[in-house]
Amino acid sequence: MKKILFLACTVVFAAAAFGSDSTRVKSSSTGTVKRDEAPITLPQGFKSVVVTSGLGKARHLTVAANGDIFVKLEKLKDGKGILKLHDANGDGKADEITGFGNYTGTGIAIKNGYLYASNDNDVFRYKIDEKTGKVDTASEQKIVTGLLAQNQHNTKSLTLDNDGNIYVNIGAPTNCCQVQDRVKGSPGQDPCPILEKAGGIWQFKADKLNQSYAEGVRYATGLRNVMGLDWNTEVNQLYCMQHGRDQLFQFFPELFNQKQGAENPAEEMFRLTKGADCGWPYCYYDNDKQQKLLCPEYGGDRKKVDRCADKTKSIVQFPGHLAPNALLFYTGNQFPAKYKNGAFVAFHGSWNRAPEPQAGFFVVFVPFKDGMPSGKWEVFADGFSQLPKDATTGRAKYRPTGLAQGPDGSLYVSDDNNGTIWKVSYSK
Repeated sequence: MKKILFLACTVVFAAAAFGSDSTRVKSSSTGTVKRDEAPITLPQGFKSVVVTSGLGKARHLTVAANGDIFVKLEKLKDGKGILKLHDANGDGKADEITGFGNYTGTGIAIKNGYLYASNDNDVFRYKIDEKTGKVDTASEQKIVTGLLAQNQHNTKSLTLDNDGNIYVNIGAPTNCCQVQDRVKGSPGQDPCPILEKAGGIWQFKADKLNQSYAEGVRYATGLRNVMGLDWNTEVNQLYCMQHGRDQLFQFFPELFNQKQGAENPAEEMFRLTKGADCGWPYCYYDNDKQQKLLCPEYGGDRKKVDRCADKTKSIVQFPGHLAPNALLFYTGNQFPAKYKNGAFVAFHGSWNRAPEPQAGFFVVFVPFKDGMPSGKWEVFADGFSQLPKDATTGRAKYRPTGLAQGPDGSLYVSDDNNGTIWKVSYSK
């Protein structure tokens, strides 16, 4: 696809809207925003506009009632880790960009007059007037502190329910809890000690300050790493997307050929209730066998179910190594009726499917009815990677990372390669 570059209108930085701690975020030495139109493929009737680009490591995002977009950054931009994008003239493009928060991270959400954001160790909140988008940065409070962060799976995705609770992912700092992590032939630890403090979703109070890790409730366990996490308001339950384990073919070529290793294990969507155990590290979902099986590190042979029989079953399965980084239940009225209460999933894309073609780099839709899938998943937005379909290597241009719904029912998608934000809307 031909890349169209143009200089948009001069960005006005309204630092006063954020209070004294806000700062101007420069987009270039000229003070203008350089936008890449970045066309993506969508179903008939849908269109996209690039809100802005060049933000850097843009992770999750959320949208206030007035339409202002808040983006959490994994890498600081001009010393700030949260950016506010304001569309002053209603064309869908950001005209004003301001920033606050001097920490990096992934999680961000708005609920009941507060904006919540996380780094890899803590969760913060700020008072926000959603009607104006104004955040009182001086009101910063730390509500959770001291969360586990080691050498992998550190991001703290979050979501909130309607009863004053916040849910935070604590990823496992390992691939599959081996005695020696990611070493061929090393057995799995049994029982896996990591599950006491990681590999699950922890629940905290949304309004209690300085909660320690120990004060949290382990709401669900047996989840290797969760980036996509959302509360389904239709049925009032928690849902998540798990990043499946790596290296099945590399460690067990007698059980998996290259293609089977690329397609397994499944990336799984779970409907969670308190106390759920989804089976990691002992179990994995085999896409070829279409069932949850015992992992080879624990004696599995692609036939044994064993202890996995009573684990929480996933409700949707996807091909392996696509990296589901965001989950969003659509509650708007702008899109056609089939999308109402269905799930969108942003797949960041693969890194370890070679020599099979790389895959992912798209946003999919799963239809739902009464809180359960009601049909097959389908690709909704594509064309992010701009790689040839048979490419086994190469760097994707854009990698979908975050999803958010605007007050008008539009869908927003973020990319963490260069920080492009898309607004997707529908018209008959």
